[in-house]
Order: sequence, then C-alpha cells, then structure tokens
Amino acid sequence: MINKQLIDPSSIVIIGGSNDIKKPGGKIVKNILDGGFHGDVQVVNPKEEKVQGLQSYRAVNDIPNTDLAILAIPAKYCLETVQILTTQKNTKAFIIISAGFSETNEEGQQLEKEIADCVDRVNGCLIGPNCIGVLGEHYKGVFTTPIPKYSKDGCDLISSSGATAVFIMEAGASLGVKFANVYSVGNAAQTGVEEVLEYMDTNFDPQTDSKIKLLYLESIQNPEKLLKHASSLIKKGAKIAAIKAGSTSEGSRAASSHTGAIASSDMTVRALFKKAGIVYCSSREELLSVASIFNYKPLKGKNIAIITHAGGSAVMLSDVLSKGGLKIPVIDGEDAQALENFLYPGSSVSNPIDFLATGTAEQLGIIIDYCEHKFEEIDAMVVVFGSPGLFDVENVYNVLSVKLDICKKPIFPVLPSVINARKEINTFLEKGNINFPDEVVLGKALTQVFKTPEPVAMHIALPKVDKQKIRKIVDTAQSGYVSPQEAIELLDAAGIPRVHEVVVSDKEKLLAEVSKIDFPLVMKVVGPLHKSDAQGVILNVNSLEEVSHNFEQLMQIKDATAVMVQPMLAGLELFVGVKKETGFKHTILCGLGGIYIEVMNDVAAGLSPLSKPEIEKMITSLKGYALIQGVRGKKGIDQQLFVDIIQRISALVEVAPEITEMDINPLIGSQKAITAVDVRIQIDK
Repeated sequence: MINKQLIDPSSIVIIGGSNDIKKPGGKIVKNILDGGFHGDVQVVNPKEEKVQGLQSYRAVNDIPNTDLAILAIPAKYCLETVQILTTQKNTKAFIIISAGFSETNEEGQQLEKEIADCVDRVNGCLIGPNCIGVLGEHYKGVFTTPIPKYSKDGCDLISSSGATAVFIMEAGASLGVKFANVYSVGNAAQTGVEEVLEYMDTNFDPQTDSKIKLLYLESIQNPEKLLKHASSLIKKGAKIAAIKAGSTSEGSRAASSHTGAIASSDMTVRALFKKAGIVYCSSREELLSVASIFNYKPLKGKNIAIITHAGGSAVMLSDVLSKGGLKIPVIDGEDAQALENFLYPGSSVSNPIDFLATGTAEQLGIIIDYCEHKFEEIDAMVVVFGSPGLFDVENVYNVLSVKLDICKKPIFPVLPSVINARKEINTFLEKGNINFPDEVVLGKALTQVFKTPEPVAMHIALPKVDKQKIRKIVDTAQSGYVSPQEAIELLDAAGIPRVHEVVVSDKEKLLAEVSKIDFPLVMKVVGPLHKSDAQGVILNVNSLEEVSHNFEQLMQIKDATAVMVQPMLAGLELFVGVKKETGFKHTILCGLGGIYIEVMNDVAAGLSPLSKPEIEKMITSLKGYALIQGVRGKKGIDQQLFVDIIQRISALVEVAPEITEMDINPLIGSQKAITAVDVRIQIDK
C-alpha cells in the first residue's frame, strides 16, 4: 500500500547509483539531486567511492536506516537487497526500476512474488518492478526526462507503462498541460493503478490535491476497486480519463453464441468506465485533449459557438461535434445583426462565426462578449485562430487569454499555427492556458467528455427474484450450456415472461402436445448452436401434417437431440445478452434481435448490477431506438417492460455469478407484452 515513506521520504538510497547519467542508476541520482530533495541521499555502488558528489557505500549493509530505496540493479540481486533493507534498515518503501521479472519468464515471476511478499511482511510499499519510478512534490524518483515542474493544479498520472508516461508528459508539455504526481507502476507486483487510485481517494483533500487523474492501464486486476474509488473521487469533485490498452483482440473471436461474438473485453471496460464516470480515451492524444478540457470551465449544455477566421476548420469541427451529439445552433435576430456591424464586410455571424482572415483582436473580443452575454442559447465557445505568417497575432491571443478568465461560459482555444505563431502560442501557454492544436481532436474529446455520465450509485435496488430456485438449478447443473428445461426454469425464477413451448424427441408425443398450442407455430431444432445456420428453424407451421413432416426433417440435422415447438408471435424482435469477462462483473447487452443483431451489430452494454436509469440510457443510445419507439405507422414496444426484463437479467446473474454467457434472442415486443422466445445459458462451475 502507498505510505508516507514513498510519498514524502526523509531519506532515499539509490542501489546501483552511478556517475554515468546515461545509465538509469546515474540518471535517477541526477534527477533527485536536481529536483531539490531536502532529505538525506545515499548511494550503493561497490565500484565507486563518490557518485555525483555523494559518498558511495560498497554494500547495502553499510548504509544507515532509510525510508525509501530505489533499486537499479540486475533482477537477480534485488531479492537479497530487499531482504536486508526490510529486516535491517527499517525501509518501508521501494521503487524497483530493474527489468527481468514477470515480463520475462516464470522464474522472474516467482522472484517478483518473493520480493512483494518480503515488502508485505513489513507493511511496506513496492512500486514496480520494471518501471521508470515516481515523480512527486518532494522528489523526482525517475530515470527519464522530461521532469515537469510540480503543479498542485496539474494532472496526476498513473501509468502501467513507463515509456507511455514519458510520452504523455512530453506531449502534454507542448500543449500547456501541467502535472502533479506521476506513478509508473510497471509490473505492479504489489501496487497497481487501482491501489494508487485507492490511496488518492481515501486521502483526497480538495484544497490541495489534483482534481484531474489520468490513467493508462494495460490490465485491470481489480475492477471493483477501480470502480469504487474512481466513482468516489469523481463524486468528491475529481475528473478522471483513462486509456485501457489491449482491450480488443485481433481477428475474429471464436464465438459460442451471438453474445460471445459481440461482447469483448473492450465493451466490458467501456461499461466499467461508464459506470464509474471515467472518460474513455483511445489514444494519448485523446487523453491529453480530455485533460485539457478538464482544465477549462465545464461544458453544461450542447450548444456550441464556433468562432474562427478559417472556414475549413469550422466545417470539420462542426461535423465532428454534430456527429458526437453536440449542436451548432443558428445565431440570428437583432443581436446577430448588431454584431455583424462590428465586423468586416463578408463576415458571417450565423454560426460558425467567421470574421475572416483579416479579423482583429478587438473584433474577437466583441464576438466573445456577444456569445457570453447576448446569445443566451450558446453554452460554450471554440475559438479557432491561427496565422498565415503575415502579421503578429499576439494581441489576439492576449484578448483570448483575458476572456478565458472572465467569461462564465467555457472557451476552448484552437491555435493551430504551431510554427508561424510559435512565439505567441508560447506566451499564451506561459500564462497558464492550454492549447488544442487540432480542432477535430478537440471536437472528438469534447463530445466524449460531454456524453460521459456521472458515476452510478454504488447500491442499486434490483427486482426480487426466486433466489432459492435459481441457486438450486445452478448448483445441480453441469458446466456448459444448461438444458432447454433448465433455461426455462431460470427465466421463470427471474420473472422473465417467456413463450409457451414444447420440447420433445418423440414424434407421437409431439403431436399430442401440439394440440394444446394455437397455430401458426415455429419449429426449431435443439442441439446445434446456431439454429438458423443449420436451417433448423421453420416458420408458419399451420397443420399437424406439417408438424409431422418438419419433425422428421429437423431431427436429421447433425447434433439434433430434440425439436422445440412454439406459437408464432408478432412484434419487434429484441435481444438481451450476458457476457462475463474474468475478474469483472457481468456485462449485459441489449439491442434489436433476430438477424439484426448480427447484421447491424447495434448493441448497448452496461455492467451489472444495472439501475433503471442506466438501462434507459442503454436503450435510448441504440441506433435503432426509433423502431423501439415506433416509426412510420408501426407501433413500438412497452419500453418500461423492456427495462424491467433487462434489470431482471441483472438480478439473475447477481444471484448466479456462474453464468458466463446468455442469449435471449429474440424477445418479441409489442406495446402490450415482451416475451422471450429463445434462450441459451452457459455456466462455468
């Protein structure tokens, strides 16, 4: 766990410190000394008497007690070194930058575990191994550059990858993004991204701590911990954006059902982030753009005014904002006409507000004032202003800088002329501002921030289900797909309405049972995974003769074990599915059913347990939502009933975590009822 010795040590020892600043051990010593660390610094290097002006000890046994040890030595020497430090030197914090552990082989993995166990025995903290180190207010414990100046208003960065942390800091510097604490957790033998976030949450002080947290994750070891502490931090006033790398697999996944083909770890991660209120980012560029947006006043509405002298930029920005669900409303009326009088002939104020390449700083100030005070429908402004290199734009950027401070509505500056206006942009950044060099990148990030919901309440009331019956079915079932009868019983126990059906392997028994069901019927083969692909679904069966003929035909299909008969229902085909990724709660999916699920791939996902507001947002986010509402004379469905069914699925999987995959496809929906027609459930015990 994170402790004071790591955050604010009174003494540091660098094991493997060197005079060669081109080596990690040498660079760490230099960075700590240059960073102004106020405590005691020791170095252990048997080959040196002095290291960068410091006394060099020949062995770890020789050093005085120390709070924090940074190891830059071969992996094979690390365990013994940590054992000496924990048992003899009262060391409670460790940063191991050395590689050669779990990222290499099983032997390295075992060595890493033994080191973590050793640190755990003294209630210590271990960062790494295989990391670049830690940057904070009190010391600069990394072997890399750049070393951003500590800013309590900057971003906290927690990264699985040291190199990626460096790239983020480098790119952030050119934009004006500042940093506070940076943690590179590497292999996370003891302390991962989740544990750092936990520390930040439990010790959060809104007066002194950074309110912006950036995460780069290569794995999520503890999804529930991440959800809990990210949600808590955001509710306390923090903002979090994250990249989850390695979320999608290459090529096609081997799928055992529709849900298996659609659900992916990326979908599960997105569902987790959405539940926590974390802004999902897919690249460093997007992560930094979101961080930059976090630094400005929050966007509280959809209506954006684009202020520019570059028509092409305005068109591209308008496109990306509109696609993302934001609006560029037309500006007209008396105030618009009054504004136009302040601008050069040929300018346009209809939105985008184009005040031409000859536009002045004074005109920009007037336009912003009108958007701030006169155009009440405008919620925020994006100012795109570059330079063709013909004149100095410093006055324009000075006006923009002032307006950023005094305006209540957020203003996002896009200053794309990073060559022609480099000097002016640097001056703008030195005033504490942040630049967005590309309007499309800003637009995508802005829509992503705007559509990220607030964290969901941790305690969600789910519908009552027959827990005793569910557990009895699951406890007695075998791993794999449950039988059709068991699947039906699970639906009944969860209170999910289903179609009346008959499943038999004997034709005479089938003919007797069919007399109890109204025609027309649907007949389906039982056994093959994808019935449609095996031509195992026959519709509009209207007589006993057809039932008899179709039974024989279906039973001849490979792997057929029985035939299922159901009444045909009319209505909109819907889909609900479940997929469980290792370590995560169940991902629940919904969308249009039947073949639409495969052709359109129009699904929404959420992480169980699901609240009714979450489910409603899932349904309304579907591209085919108009069909659910009713369109072109066709009636829609009872949406609240659909919400209830999805929430009952959530209640079912909470009681039966062994369910790893589930399809209800289709459910037939109308304004009066929604009925499950076909269900497959897989469990893993």
